[in-house]
Amino acid sequence: MKSKLRNLNYCNINLIDYKEAWDLQKDVLEARSNNLIDDTFFLLEHYNTYTLGRVADKKHLISSDSFLKLNKISVYEIDRGGDITYHGPGQIVGYPVINLSDWQKDTHKYLRALEEVIIKTCDYYGIIAGRNNQYTGVWIENRKIAAIGIKVKKWVTMHGFAFNVNTNLSLFKGIIPCGIDDKEVTSLNKELGKKIEIKEVKEILLRNFKEVFDYNKIKHINYDKFSLSAMNNTNN
Repeated sequence: MKSKLRNLNYCNINLIDYKEAWDLQKDVLEARSNNLIDDTFFLLEHYNTYTLGRVADKKHLISSDSFLKLNKISVYEIDRGGDITYHGPGQIVGYPVINLSDWQKDTHKYLRALEEVIIKTCDYYGIIAGRNNQYTGVWIENRKIAAIGIKVKKWVTMHGFAFNVNTNLSLFKGIIPCGIDDKEVTSLNKELGKKIEIKEVKEILLRNFKEVFDYNKIKHINYDKFSLSAMNNTNN
């Protein structure tokens, strides 16, 4: 039985600069940590970016400067777990800023739950996806369709998942994705042989996120009019 009603702010963003989204998450995490707002979930796309997590080996960035410049790829060293990954148009990135104290104070269960959201979304499209015993993320056989890397501060989360939908997979060639050199990356587009509507995938991801994390109500936040005051906590 639920101890209290759990509400979720949802903000859909189209293309956004990585640094802008990172700074946004930090502000939202601070507000959530102080219980000023409800849990918040962002779904968005980034411009071409490579990010290196806390334990990343810089040798896994194998791009030349000319490759980075030609493809207009930004590079950031960031504060999430995990190694190196790619973000870009056609890839849906999910950033949940949620208080695990109101769900389950278990980061491993949280990672598995994020995987479950994506596994359920793949299932909607008739794709059998699952987990890999060695690596975090979502896999179709030995092909990785989603990467996951998080940060948890005082049981409040940030960063999240990167789900390849219509992603330009050739840009993964500039890195050793997640430091794994013997596995492929894939996308919904590649698996289904057709372009997938991003808006539809976001709707399915949101529905599955609500179900997996057991929220009662979703409040849609317009990013064009975004403010922390628009996401005032309604649980109190």
